[in-house]
Amino acid sequence: MVFYPQLGELGSAAMQLILVVGITAILPSFVKPRRNWHRAVLLGISAVLALRYIWWRATETLAPPGLTLDALASWSLFGLEAFTMIGSLSAFLVLSRIKLRSEEADQYANLPTEKEPLVAILIATYNEDRDVLERTIVGAKFLRHRNKMIMVCDDSRRDWLRDFCETKGVRYMRRADNEGQKAGNINHALDRLAEEEVQPDFVAILDADFVPHRGFISRTLALFHDPEVGLVQTPQHFFNSDPIQHNFKLDNSYPDEQRFFFDQMQPARDGWGIAFCCGTSSVCRWSALREIGGFNTESVTEDFMLTLALQNAGWRTVYLAEPLTEGLAPEGLKEYITQRARWCLGLMQIARSSLGPFSKSNLRLRDRWSVIDSIFYWTTTFPFRIAAICYPLLYWYFNITVVNAGLADVLSYFGVYYLWSLMILNMLSRGMVVPLLNDVSQLIGAIPIARAAFTGLLRPHGHPFSVTAKGGDRSKVVVQWRIMMPFLILFFLTLGGLLIGIIWDRFAYFDAGDGKWVILFWTIYNLFLLAATCRACVELPRREIHVADEPERISFESDGTEYWVWMTSFTMDTVRLRGLTLPEQTRGMLTIDQITDPIECYVIAKTRDGARLQLLPTEEQREELFVRFYAEGNEPGVSHVRASALLHDIYRRFLPKFSSDE
Repeated sequence: MVFYPQLGELGSAAMQLILVVGITAILPSFVKPRRNWHRAVLLGISAVLALRYIWWRATETLAPPGLTLDALASWSLFGLEAFTMIGSLSAFLVLSRIKLRSEEADQYANLPTEKEPLVAILIATYNEDRDVLERTIVGAKFLRHRNKMIMVCDDSRRDWLRDFCETKGVRYMRRADNEGQKAGNINHALDRLAEEEVQPDFVAILDADFVPHRGFISRTLALFHDPEVGLVQTPQHFFNSDPIQHNFKLDNSYPDEQRFFFDQMQPARDGWGIAFCCGTSSVCRWSALREIGGFNTESVTEDFMLTLALQNAGWRTVYLAEPLTEGLAPEGLKEYITQRARWCLGLMQIARSSLGPFSKSNLRLRDRWSVIDSIFYWTTTFPFRIAAICYPLLYWYFNITVVNAGLADVLSYFGVYYLWSLMILNMLSRGMVVPLLNDVSQLIGAIPIARAAFTGLLRPHGHPFSVTAKGGDRSKVVVQWRIMMPFLILFFLTLGGLLIGIIWDRFAYFDAGDGKWVILFWTIYNLFLLAATCRACVELPRREIHVADEPERISFESDGTEYWVWMTSFTMDTVRLRGLTLPEQTRGMLTIDQITDPIECYVIAKTRDGARLQLLPTEEQREELFVRFYAEGNEPGVSHVRASALLHDIYRRFLPKFSSDE
């Protein structure tokens, strides 16, 4: 470590941290995150600091080799940490480039062609409710691209959905079985389209709960000007909050868990030519799909397999980082964890598939690296998260020191690496990496995800396909005790270890010397993390999604009198008016922007500053409301984190009695 004699070891280590903070504080003044060489330099420094740290761990912090519990614990944690660090180094390398294609899409949009290409829009559905499906169907119908066919691919063979599609003027398709799950469902539709006299030029894939914005097709087709492009993927945005956001009431200040991947990792992967399909919100060239025989069914993550199949055949996959669709994030913790465990299992199946990283195929070296990078993420991140909780307990209960290091060295090697990487990643991603909250989102699903990772590697096939449930009743507080219980037990074990180490001399081990401060800090951090994770397992009620809270000036007419009032809390069924007090059951007509005719309504309740009205839209107006809410090109959710807003929301969530806003 760099040593300042006048400061001592601890002071020297603290000075290094201060230097990191000072340097990273002034970097935004002249660093441009979109310049690849800027990114490469900053993340290259992160990589050097990571290697410096892991070398220190390997040479100075491990127990002597031998058949002892100390050696077993010390070396096993280091091994897991080393593999996790390999994944981090790979991520730094990926993030050192970025490719943004909006200017390219602008350049090639609306170029004159002999005819508008025919696009088949396939909506894959299994068990979604009518309300969920209606949004997606209406959004697809109102796409600006005119030459399109919309096909609902129903794997539950529901007669009511067939009749509903007929009333909406879209095609309906079902098959006799569910072989191949979602991939098989789409392949069945592709085979039927291949039998028709006129075949599509492109195929757009939408999950049943993803509503396309009106420019979804036109923007993605612009990137097919390159004849080598076989697929264009767009990001997934969500009009509802995920369980972590919602249960902490951070909907407006903390991004959804996938935001970093879609806004940072995918553009970076595209910079290397390894962006991959994420299923929904993608458009594929018809000829490319037919050449590779449709979707590969070797993995439950058929989207990543599709990417590898296309790349194996010489096609390119590219990424357009624009908000062009909105969908439903999993609303419950069970669904949230099930979805991620399925993704993990699918990656392990790919690792063992005919297009795995060590397979005899035409995949480029970078394509194989792409798969290996994902495998490292799933097999190291989540087991290491569990280990970081459990290993300090070995010290408190059994006097086993897993990291034999003093506080000054930990600050110098780990602290400098962690602080620099955290600050740089946040500078490049507009504050997306939030300590503790990011750890909660990983820890809460770590056990089933880690189980899926190693189960999938050892036994890749024979696992049931788990569909992520959407919709349902979310009107009550639900405590997910089964999910919470392991973290609750670990919380009390950690707290117990800390207390007996403080209170009873028999357990007040001093073998770690100065390193006991490291274990103490590690333990206290784990207590906060476990407490927050347990709190995230308390699911709060949800109101109707996608409420427009921005005040808007509208016209309300009743008994021949017109009033100009402010509208807030606008949903598909209700609206709140400010500045006008009306008796209950008063009927009238609301004139709202983007809705063709006035909407019939009546007062259902008085409010402190106005009234709440029930809307009675016609079928045509209902479709127009869907378009206004979901398809007009807005960017839902949180795209960057402001520390002040996040801290304010945390304060209101956990200290409501002291908040003046409550």
